[in-house]
Amino acid sequence: MALSVFGIDFGTNNIKIYNGISKTITTEKNIIAIKDKTEVLAFGDEAFEMYEKNPDNINVDFPIKSGVIADLSNMMTLFEMFYKKLLGPRGGKLGRFCVAVPADITEVQQKAFYDVVFKSNVKAREIKIVEKPLADAVGLGIDMTSSRGNMIVNIGSDTTEISVISNGGIVISKMIDLGGNKIDELIVEVVKKRYNIFIGLKTAEKIKIALADAMYEESEEDNEDDLIYVYGRNAITGLPSERAISKETVYQAIESFFEELIESIKNLLERTPPELQEDILDIGVYLTGGSASIKNLDKYIEENTELIVNTVKNPDQTVIRGLSMIVSDNKYKDLMYEPRESSF
Repeated sequence: MALSVFGIDFGTNNIKIYNGISKTITTEKNIIAIKDKTEVLAFGDEAFEMYEKNPDNINVDFPIKSGVIADLSNMMTLFEMFYKKLLGPRGGKLGRFCVAVPADITEVQQKAFYDVVFKSNVKAREIKIVEKPLADAVGLGIDMTSSRGNMIVNIGSDTTEISVISNGGIVISKMIDLGGNKIDELIVEVVKKRYNIFIGLKTAEKIKIALADAMYEESEEDNEDDLIYVYGRNAITGLPSERAISKETVYQAIESFFEELIESIKNLLERTPPELQEDILDIGVYLTGGSASIKNLDKYIEENTELIVNTVKNPDQTVIRGLSMIVSDNKYKDLMYEPRESSF
């Protein structure tokens, strides 16, 4: 019998929903376009097509910023629309929902994720939350009954959450303002400074995907594989201008990102109990999140921390994979809970 259970990962850039009825995972941009402050014009991937192209009367907004909900109303509207898109206007039977939340945020901020479902028009039989590092661990296949320590570094869009897991719980976790969007911003800045070209964040992301390399080594001259041609606005003439961006330029822009990431991993490891440090030295670090796919990032972390780095296929999917297992298997029920000040 199909289970009416849903796992939800409200990410800064993407929303991922596990549908227990169809046993599928849906991923779309977590963004909404609102015209004249009241009319929802588009949402998800369709709204993202409008991003950085919209006139003043259309507001295109990501309701989650820096890992927490910045606009509860827009996030509720988005959730309702995604749910209807999945199940149709009637929305199906009463469902059970589990929402992933960052560990290193306040109880009030965690409850806001819960309230997206609770205060929406979606009928819910039960709503639980689970901390993202635990969902990450389940999705990675970590034995949640083991006392061995495991470190997970989840690099998201706006934030990176570094956590140590043992005995099915979080021993220590720290969320820092460092993610893929920061890399995009650094690329925008360096292109403007070096070439007098203004580019948007979408173009910067395209550059990042094509050229970002954590272990880049400068050569005497760039080959075609080390260049990408993009269009931007010339700061001097104000006209559209095409420019070749080199891998060396990108690396210089984002080198500080990698250095800060290493420093954060070392800081958390220093605060980890010695017995668990030994486990981490033996097992290594698990690298997850969308920005974990940056070329040679695993090798860079290994070289600068002397830790083994474990990578996985589709690292941006580990949290939602974990959620799909948590909501479908009763052995994980103790990982889920309701916020202390729930509205029930």
